[in-house]
Amino acid sequence: MQSIIIGKNQAGQRLDKFLHKYLPLAGNAFLYKMLRKKNITLNGKKAEGREILAIEDEICLFLSDETLAKFSGTALSAQSSHLTAKPSFSPEGSRMSAKRSEETKARSEALHSREAYMAAQVPGSRNQGNEKQGNLNAVEEYERAYAALKGIQILYEDEDCLILNKPCGVLAQKASAEDLSLNEWMIGYLLTQRRMRREELFLFRPSVCNRLDRNTSGIVLCGKSLAGLQYLSSCIRERKIRKFYRTICAGALREPETVHGYLVKDPGRNRVYIENCKSSGSSLSSANRFAGIRIPSGEKTSLIHTSYVPLKTTDAYTLLEVDLITGKSHQIRAHLASLGHPLIGDFKYGRDTVNRFLKKEYGLEHHLLHACRVSFPEISSGPGRELSGRSICAPAPELFRKLENALLSEDSTQ
Repeated sequence: MQSIIIGKNQAGQRLDKFLHKYLPLAGNAFLYKMLRKKNITLNGKKAEGREILAIEDEICLFLSDETLAKFSGTALSAQSSHLTAKPSFSPEGSRMSAKRSEETKARSEALHSREAYMAAQVPGSRNQGNEKQGNLNAVEEYERAYAALKGIQILYEDEDCLILNKPCGVLAQKASAEDLSLNEWMIGYLLTQRRMRREELFLFRPSVCNRLDRNTSGIVLCGKSLAGLQYLSSCIRERKIRKFYRTICAGALREPETVHGYLVKDPGRNRVYIENCKSSGSSLSSANRFAGIRIPSGEKTSLIHTSYVPLKTTDAYTLLEVDLITGKSHQIRAHLASLGHPLIGDFKYGRDTVNRFLKKEYGLEHHLLHACRVSFPEISSGPGRELSGRSICAPAPELFRKLENALLSEDSTQ
């Protein structure tokens, strides 16, 4: 029998979802059968699986060690029989004997053995049970990423949230199983700095909440706890967080604008293009602003909105701050290119003559785009309350500052 006491990173989810994480190789039919037969109980009572877990809830699994090993994907040691030192419920709801409780306490520390960590799902894995993933030591991978990836800056940290400044060239999340990304670095940081224990990874893994292209630098939001992940993901999904970027584009832009259009993906070429791009000034006060935009037919499209404010302008270049109202792949790069003002260094959407010159003179080999600032909504309680109403800024990379000084040293009148 195993007894599980729910902590803050397991609370707030359905019982059946939790059981699927804890026993990832068990099917729905098996889990619901065990619930019906009271071989799996919640707080000593029969459960249906739809219950929402709370902190200090107790789940008891009256299953053999062989069954647990089979459905968890690991052969737990004989000493790993219990998850907690807390007394457990029997199927009838009665308390364990004092002797059994002491045995539970003595064995509880042994639960999360090294094999258990390895059995937990590795991000990016398609088949948790395959041999290759089974041999992958995720904890070592996190620690290796923390040691290997350089230049990552911590901008903000609290109990639930972590905000990082990602350098250009670092992936936000894995593109292939062999990659080391900011996501692995972040977990490695939490482990190395003792912000979390290894055994916590068995049932919960912190994660980045927003993605940046490999060659886009700047702010990445990360959830350290389940509550933090849910808060940040909700804010992003509901567009409660404002995200600002800085870039240098080709040509002169002298007035703030909000532009709209339809983004069309070309997956075969890994690029997008913009149709029916129109301007509506510097605000988005009415849905009627989009009434004149023709919707392209026959292709999957996304309505996009991008606002920008020129900060410095010469006849050749403009330093822009962009408010990303909708966050689609390559949106800023493609939208500005469709206006005739592509990002410098952008060899996919930009101007070859400009890019070749800047590569030769300044070593610029990638598009110049930096996520410089995020602004959070005001809230009074709950996860994210310490970020309420705050703006977090990320300093620009050295090459960005160098190019800004070199290309925009003569300010024009706005």
